[in-house]
Amino acid sequence: MTLSRSAAETTALHVLGWLVGEEDMLPVFLGSTGASEADLRAGAADPMFLGAVLDFILLDDAWVRRACEALQMPFETIAAARQALPGGDQVHWT
Repeated sequence: MTLSRSAAETTALHVLGWLVGEEDMLPVFLGSTGASEADLRAGAADPMFLGAVLDFILLDDAWVRRACEALQMPFETIAAARQALPGGDQVHWT
């Protein structure tokens, strides 16, 4: 699955909106990134920040499943969106 940059940004915005509504996950995201709620609003227009949101969700398969099920999207969509955003083409072997 390949997404255009525009489709990837839209997907990431949907994931961010879902994340904001998740009371158990939002504090984990904010704590691990050091972002504030104001940063969330500003980051919604920043493709690098949106990529970081997707990176966070991709850390755990259960989070990917939760987000994709809630947003009614195929499981591979988040990874495809991440690849289309800045820094997504970099392979991490950790």
